[in-house]
Amino acid sequence: MTTAGGRLVVHQRLIDDRLFDTPDARLRTSGCALRVRTDGVAGALTFKGPVDPTQEVKAREEIETTVGNAAVATAIVLALGFHLAFRAQKRREEYELGAAHVVIDDTPMGVFVEIEALPEEIARVTRLLGLTVADYQLDSYVALWRRWCARTGADPARMLLSGAP
Repeated sequence: MTTAGGRLVVHQRLIDDRLFDTPDARLRTSGCALRVRTDGVAGALTFKGPVDPTQEVKAREEIETTVGNAAVATAIVLALGFHLAFRAQKRREEYELGAAHVVIDDTPMGVFVEIEALPEEIARVTRLLGLTVADYQLDSYVALWRRWCARTGADPARMLLSGAP
């Protein structure tokens, strides 16, 4: 990243995501997600709408707010009738490169790069990183993990790092 001109803005840390759904999987089947994230000592509650299929890049509505305590947010979500559908951990570091915010996620199934910017800037940063549109991955970590588990026999409900809490 730094050789392409990226500037480290957030050092690597553990991210622990918990995705919730209704018993009939209404969120997943509609392409939506409800997430409680623990990011170090910070927490966030996020709703993600369905992906816009007309875009070459992954674009979707996201509504997010910080929470003082992710465990309490989780308890509230559970009390509302949602259940834990998926848990994922990753080590993440963040960079700025031009007008783009770039995150690098180290997951149990490999390393992924996410570029957040307008589509033209995503294309420019993609080229700077030596990648192409063919490298774009629009599937969610849940979908990627389930395919990976089908090949490896890992638990499809838990994408946990070795040695992480």
